[in-house]
Amino acid sequence: MKHARTTPMLYWVFFLLAATLIHYTLAWTFFIAPVEAYMGVVQKIFYFHVPAAMAMQTLFVICGITSVYYLFRPGPRSDRLAVACAEVGVLMGAFVLITGPLWARKAWHHWWEWEPRLVLTMVVFLLYMAYLALRRYAGDDSLTKRIGAGLAALGLPAIYLVRIAVERWRGTHPQVIYKGGLTDVNMQIAFGLGVAAFAFLAIVLVWRRWELQRSRDELNELTLEMMEHDLLETDL
Repeated sequence: MKHARTTPMLYWVFFLLAATLIHYTLAWTFFIAPVEAYMGVVQKIFYFHVPAAMAMQTLFVICGITSVYYLFRPGPRSDRLAVACAEVGVLMGAFVLITGPLWARKAWHHWWEWEPRLVLTMVVFLLYMAYLALRRYAGDDSLTKRIGAGLAALGLPAIYLVRIAVERWRGTHPQVIYKGGLTDVNMQIAFGLGVAAFAFLAIVLVWRRWELQRSRDELNELTLEMMEHDLLETDL
């Protein structure tokens, strides 16, 4: 019988860093960073929207790379990491797709625009939603895992297209960072805090999700062992 595990100290370090950085991001965003002249207070969505998008893309890339690795060398660790990153990435993606229209309503005077980066982001989000639905409802056998890994791997080129969409197809999505939109130092600090906060939050959530997946795998193994034991006893 396996002993109960204790949460490593490093996890709690990341947890405290995430909580602290979220606190300072909120404080710096709403009480220190100035209000942007054109967008007004709505511009402050930027300090959360963009870091969440960066976290989402990073998590989907890790999921895709790990899935490719799983296709060549199947193993429980890579599978768990892929599932954990996909799930937290979808959570970040939902936040991005909720905050984006709030910005768009002020900037474009409507909630949605069929702009390359927006459309591709939605496609990537739905792709990993499909991956999670497959993993959740299609069983936990080796074939399902391989099909899911192939589906997750398809997201890698799509994520690359999201990154280059504005420059490649002349999209109207704002490029605040690349075009020097953060002119005030307090705006830059708020953005930096937001990036760090979402990065550590993602690490904490992926860590917990990985542990949950490991517990589920061990429970499935124990269940199979019990079923095999019961069958042997029945035969005897």
